[in-house]
Formats: sequence, structure tokens, C-alpha cells
Amino acid sequence: MTTKIRRYDLDWLRVIAILAVYFHHVGMPFNGDNFHIMNNESSKLLDDIMVFFEQFRLPLLFLISGTGTIFAFSKRTWIQFVKERAIRLLIPLVFGVLIIVPPQTYFENRAAYTSYLDIYKSADFGVNHLWFIENLFWMSLILIPFIVFLKSSKSNRLIELFQRFTSKKLGLFLIVIPLIFILIVSKTYFPDDSKSLLNLSSTLYYGFFLIIGMLFASAALTWTHLKQYRKLNFVLFLVSSIIFYTYYLMPHELLVPYLSKNILWNLWYVVCCLVGWTFVITLLGYAQIWFNKKSTLVQKLNEAIYPFYILHQTILVVFAYYIIQLDANIAVKIILLLITSFPVIVLIYRYLIYPFTLMRVLFGMKKKQ
Repeated sequence: MTTKIRRYDLDWLRVIAILAVYFHHVGMPFNGDNFHIMNNESSKLLDDIMVFFEQFRLPLLFLISGTGTIFAFSKRTWIQFVKERAIRLLIPLVFGVLIIVPPQTYFENRAAYTSYLDIYKSADFGVNHLWFIENLFWMSLILIPFIVFLKSSKSNRLIELFQRFTSKKLGLFLIVIPLIFILIVSKTYFPDDSKSLLNLSSTLYYGFFLIIGMLFASAALTWTHLKQYRKLNFVLFLVSSIIFYTYYLMPHELLVPYLSKNILWNLWYVVCCLVGWTFVITLLGYAQIWFNKKSTLVQKLNEAIYPFYILHQTILVVFAYYIIQLDANIAVKIILLLITSFPVIVLIYRYLIYPFTLMRVLFGMKKKQ
């Protein structure tokens, strides 16, 4: 991500966010949460841990993508921006749906296919984990008028008001209020957990973080406020985490006589928003201290992390299919999945993607310098 001054903290956060997605998917076959490949035995403790991290790994990724979208637009017209989005997002999406995702479909439904080619004969294609790329592409196009507005002098008043608001002690934290409102209202009409763009409860929730990322990228003083109030935001995150697990672990039968099912779900959305938002603003503050230093390593990692994301779930599903059949406990299987999948992804990137121009284009990378 490049403006006049390179933001190494944002580069690191992008890498961290996608690695968090990878580690989350490593645990999915073992948490009983209906992944593509499921182990016969599941771990409630693992599920209890993963449900917490679910609240901020994708919000962080969408927010960082929002900042990157502004930077990608900074030296382009809207037509050039659409072309750039198509090259970096649409081409990898189409390639991924046709080539990368089908092995997941095959191993998930081995009994239904006589051969791998049946997937192509029946056109049984899906986006699977590439929903993020699909949603980001369409959201980027839909938000072009807003991006153009932010890049123009017409937005000066809005950005000034936003910066003034975030300068207040609880200003950054209070941005969670519209997020809570959006999630509760949208869940009323779109209760599904689908990541489809047409499922507005998901699209509006993640879209909020994307838009906030755009605002943060346009409001220089807000970064100062994120850094200034990082300790306060960390305390708010700790308090939110305690509230989250208190509500998550408490026997809800005790509340059923007093609260309707709808209210119980709305309270769940509130605690999820609190944890997700406070974590993100805390990390954005501390990252400016921890990570905003010149680094050749993060530049290499930042280049590799997009192909890593595209590849990771397919490699995980293929290896998990065989690993879950072993006579071993869950901890051993998770370790095996880690030590087999990670190096394979890295080797595919290093020797089959990184050196070749065509492969770099198909995986959304820029031309090799």
C-alpha cells in the first residue's frame, strides 16, 4: 500500500489479517462448525476460542482493504480504477472459481463424483472462500461515487468533522453505535449467515468496515487519535471481551423467561460488535508503534499474501481430507495440517506463481519488478 509515505503498519496488518484467516481455517475441520471437511470428533473448547476471533479477523481485513482501496484510487481516474480492480480482483476470482475451488468441491463430495471431471461436466462451481474477493470487487465498484467524493475538496467538511469527532476521548469507540444499529436492523430482514453479496446483513456489516477504512485513509489526524487513545481502547477491548464471554458462556435458559429470542439475538449482535470494533481500533493504534518501520520483509510478505489467501483453503481441504481419517487426537491432526499445508502453499507460490508473469496475473499480483 503506497501513498507519499509507505505505511508499513498497514502492510503488516494485511499480512496478519490473512494469516489469521488461514489459522482459523486450520481449526475449522475440528470445531464442529460444518466446514467442507469435518473430523468425526469435534472440540467444544476450540469452538469457544474460535468464536471470539471470528469477531475481528474479517472486519480487520475489510478495514485494511478500505484503506488500500483509497490508495489504489489515489493516482487513477475512476475508469483506470475499474480496470485495476478487474485485473487485481476479477481475474483471480474467475481463475479461482474455475481452477482453485473445484478440488474443494471434489473432496467435500467424493461419494457424489465418479471422477474429478464431473465437476466440470455438471458445472458445479462455487466461490467458497473467494467470496471475500467477489464482495470486495463489487463493493469497490458500488462505492466509486463515495471514493470520488472523498478524493475531492467537497469532502473537506466531512473529513474535518470526522477528525474532530475522533479527537474526543470516546469518539473512536462511539463509532460502534451505527455498526450495532446496522447489524441489528439488517439481521431482522436478512438473518442468514451467508456471505453472499445479496445477504445484506453480511454485506452491510463488512461494508461498514470497508467504508471506515476509506474514511481513516482520508483523515490523517484520525490516525493520530488512534495512536493517542490506544491504551483506552485496549481497556475497552478487555471490558468488551469479558462481556462477550460472560454472555456467550452463561446458561441462556436463565434469560428465556424474561427476554424474547429476538432480544437475546440482538444482545449477541451487540457484544459481537463491541469486541470486533474495539479490537480493530486498538490494533490500529498499537500497530503505528509496533510495525510502522521500514521493512523489506513485510514488502515481500505483502506481495505473497494475496496468492497465499487464494491457495490456502484448497490446500487445507485436500490435506484435511486425509488427515481426519488418521487414528489420532485432534491436537495431533491440527499440527499435521499445519506442518503439511503451510510449506506446500509457500512452495507453490515460490516456484509456480512468483517467477511467471501469467501466474502472477492470475493470482492478482503486480508485474515482477
